[in-house]
Amino acid sequence: MIQLGQYAPPTHTIAHLSDTHYLGGKRPLYGTLDTDRTLARALEQLERSGTKPSAIVITGDLADLGEPDAYQRLRDELQPVADRMGSKIIWVMGNHDERGPYSAALFGGEPGGPAPDAPQDRIYDIDGLRIVALDSSVPGYHHGELTDEQLSWLEEVLSVPAAHGTLLALHHPPLPSPIEIMAIIELQQQDRFAEVIRDTDVRGILAGHLHYSTSGTFAGVPVSVASATCYTIDVSAPPETLLGVDGGQSINLVNLYGDSHTRTVTHSIVPIGDFTQVAGFSGVFLEKLASMTPEERREAFSSKTSAFSVAESDSSR
Repeated sequence: MIQLGQYAPPTHTIAHLSDTHYLGGKRPLYGTLDTDRTLARALEQLERSGTKPSAIVITGDLADLGEPDAYQRLRDELQPVADRMGSKIIWVMGNHDERGPYSAALFGGEPGGPAPDAPQDRIYDIDGLRIVALDSSVPGYHHGELTDEQLSWLEEVLSVPAAHGTLLALHHPPLPSPIEIMAIIELQQQDRFAEVIRDTDVRGILAGHLHYSTSGTFAGVPVSVASATCYTIDVSAPPETLLGVDGGQSINLVNLYGDSHTRTVTHSIVPIGDFTQVAGFSGVFLEKLASMTPEERREAFSSKTSAFSVAESDSSR
């Protein structure tokens, strides 16, 4: 595709999903919620878009109760889609996951990987982009933590910059939440984490856990939280409540641009569902734009008095 603006195409595109919360035996979550259906819709939408992500990152709570067959079913459903798109799947542990079944079902027989009862931290090289999956789970609890050993390991990893920088993926985001009750189960001792990643090649942090999309900065690094594919938390509910709803599910598309001097990362929220189209452009029109010079394109698409803009204004009446 011809470059239409100031930015060349992204060097990497990552699909960021979170919180699938599968149950064994394909049981519905809370007795009513079909977690498979929403994930299937998300994957169909992603594949239909024609996007070819380099990796699919799922930031934790893959299974709701850590059941082995829940992990196997999730892998069986996701792997064929990833294979068709040419994407590497990057699994991340969450507080609802259990290390033993997680490790056996998703990494069984992996040479050189962490022991099944150890933190499930792994490093991936995606065409020069380093993605570090960090296990922020605490066995038997729902809050998050990175141990001294994990932070020392991460510090050593980050001491050598990667060609296209680093993304960190973990379940518990190092961000405050407007839903105050979530503070009880947030990532603990975040100051130590900040010391390790500040002034390194980390370009972004991907997280989940909150069941709604949000973003912020931590130690000078952008943080993006992907909403759940199972159910979402209503941030507009009264402050003293915690309300989960079957609606508003989404995934994120992460695009990384630029060279070693100008490194831009965008996180685009993609709502899951089929919606009524009210406007758009045909492929024929886009082909015409591509055939023009930059000045002609700007005049045709940006000028309020161009024939195109007048036609669009007339069609909206």
